[in-house]
Amino acid sequence: MPEIRKVQVTDFAAIADIYKDGVLNGTGTFDTEPPGEDAMRARWLELQSMNLPYLVATEGGSVIGYAYASPFRARIAYRYGVEDSIYVHPAHKGKGVGKALLEALIAASTEAGFYAMYAVIGDAENTGSIRLHEQAGFEHTGKLPKAGYKFDRWLDVIFMSKPLRPTDGPAQGLGWAGKD
Repeated sequence: MPEIRKVQVTDFAAIADIYKDGVLNGTGTFDTEPPGEDAMRARWLELQSMNLPYLVATEGGSVIGYAYASPFRARIAYRYGVEDSIYVHPAHKGKGVGKALLEALIAASTEAGFYAMYAVIGDAENTGSIRLHEQAGFEHTGKLPKAGYKFDRWLDVIFMSKPLRPTDGPAQGLGWAGKD
């Protein structure tokens, strides 16, 4: 099993390479041009300013995958829920790396006080990601047909959600906005 830890500044060359593969060869992201290492680091700094978890999976000291929580939407009332993103190096897919990252991200997001996690899966045919989220207890909550166009085809977006704590009372805590 991989080791899961918080991201470090020195991880972003590997993170940029993993994401580049996702951009150029996959539909898990709707980016069509891979951002460089500096842009990936800037994205992390923004998430870090909101105290959102950002994790890496390592094996033998090398980064083989990463996952982070980001705001589900920018409007303030959404501040108690987060969206997950998970990317795994192609040589390590199907080996439990994504599962380990998602489990750790759920735990870190719960510990941080969030109430729900959302998966926005950028391709209805991405059965690996859908199955990963189902196995982690996410429920299907919606579908946006033909929401994106990449690799000369229309892509449906799948929405899934997982409650992290009860929502039968008022929200408590700061959420990602840093205020009640």
